[in-house]
Amino acid sequence: MRDIAVFSGSAHPELAEEVCAHLGVPLSPVRVSRFANDCLEVQLRANCRERDVFLVQPLIRPVQEHLVELLLMCDAARGASAGRITVVMPHYSYARSDKKDAPRISLGGRLVADLLVTAGASRVLTMTLHAPQVHGFFSVPVDHLHALRELAAHFRRYDLTRTTVVSPDLGNAKEAAAFARLIGARVAAGAKQRYADDQVTITSVIGDVAGRDVIVLDDEIAKGSTVLELLDRLREAGPRSVRVACTHGLFAADALKRLGEQPDVLEIVCTNTVPVPAGHHTDKLRVLSVAPAFAEAVRRIHNGESVSALFDAPPTV
Repeated sequence: MRDIAVFSGSAHPELAEEVCAHLGVPLSPVRVSRFANDCLEVQLRANCRERDVFLVQPLIRPVQEHLVELLLMCDAARGASAGRITVVMPHYSYARSDKKDAPRISLGGRLVADLLVTAGASRVLTMTLHAPQVHGFFSVPVDHLHALRELAAHFRRYDLTRTTVVSPDLGNAKEAAAFARLIGARVAAGAKQRYADDQVTITSVIGDVAGRDVIVLDDEIAKGSTVLELLDRLREAGPRSVRVACTHGLFAADALKRLGEQPDVLEIVCTNTVPVPAGHHTDKLRVLSVAPAFAEAVRRIHNGESVSALFDAPPTV
């Protein structure tokens, strides 16, 4: 893979280093500086000319800083005559701005997708977008990975004979059903209504959860309001055990602490698409690595192979 160059922004260099370790290539250095007027400047400190360039940067807090940094990285690679520029964006936070559900609001998911393409991105590699339609916001090819295989490999360590996978809402029910098929479990979903970013109501749980081992599955956990509301409804049904799983563990506003304090939650599982600060970890937290999946996707993109083959069979533990 001599014609590949991998760079990382400042959002999650640990994940980029792990991806490069699986690929057997060095992580090329990046210099990020700031002018006196507070503007950012980015320099890619390795040769890009006619090379296959991969820029690793999840959009995490501070999102706007990391977004501008990524745009400047794209522009720098394009100006350095990169052969192809692939944005490796494990978490696309603007995917939540995917519909016009109020008058005179912007579709941030589509706008930021346009900005990335304008800056020079010729391909995007991402994981578990908030909604399927966001894939279509990009005018360049998008390889959309999921973490269901990694999550399934983790949960197969338990006895799953009486397990139900519960989606907090009907919007995520398709992903929950796919996960349930991977582990041979039943599926259920909450009847959710959202009033504000951190204000939701779940009136009931549709499906069989009484006396069963429940795995609550969501695409991301930010403030944890939805999961905490769902736990209240589940307690009314009387499950035998509860575990919580997601792809993107954002855990804002002490969400991880509040979930960990729930006595009936045995485990909280997420992936490392975004970094979880070491000081926020609890004994119940398990972080699964998606670096092997991203490394294999990068290798296949570079070699012109099918990325969809990654979904064919779950990995073994």
